[in-house]
Amino acid sequence: MIGIYDYTVILTYLSMVSGATGIIISMTGIGHPYLGILFLMISGLLDAFDGKVARSKKNRTDFEKNFGVQIDSLSDLICFGVLPSAIGMAQLRISGRFTEVSKMPEIFTGDRIWVIVSMIVIAVFYILTALIRLAYFNVTGEERKEEALKTGVECFTGLPVTSAALVFPVAMILHWFVKYDLTYIYFAVMFLLGILFIGNFKIPKPNKAGLIIMILVGLIEFSLTIFILSKA
Repeated sequence: MIGIYDYTVILTYLSMVSGATGIIISMTGIGHPYLGILFLMISGLLDAFDGKVARSKKNRTDFEKNFGVQIDSLSDLICFGVLPSAIGMAQLRISGRFTEVSKMPEIFTGDRIWVIVSMIVIAVFYILTALIRLAYFNVTGEERKEEALKTGVECFTGLPVTSAALVFPVAMILHWFVKYDLTYIYFAVMFLLGILFIGNFKIPKPNKAGLIIMILVGLIEFSLTIFILSKA
């Protein structure tokens, strides 16, 4: 078989499986956008450690390293590019607290079609910017290493797509706890993140303390989402 199947890539594979599952559940009648959010956060947690696990293997070949870089970006596109868009589109069917707005054929009538088209454009734009951001990250790897050696600080250019695992749960949690429908806010956040993905600015790579803080925030969001689902 082609590919690599040892422990160095298992977390990346599991992250992709989580992301793909979230997409299917969000977009079909078997689930709900909030279940998609759970899988988004699971993918985020797995992605936070896949690189460390991969680097724990000594004497990795260049092929193993390059393969790991490529599948990580492909997995990120699914988990943090396509999945948030799928959650947003699924949320368009939902009003308030798990109440269906209307059937899809009725949505595409009158002025509402322009709203739906706008949301689709934003969702596609978001996926495209995530794709561009990840491709840019891959081809500038050597430049980042050289810059890190000179400055002593490793930086990202543009907002990492993995930030979606922390940002979108906030939007969905707020949607539940306030009395107003914040679906359009979700798409506004999506549009803003898309712009930040391709922004030409530097962000220092989080240190251990920063990573711990992000994990704690993610756990809080995960717990709140479980609470929301328990009330559904």
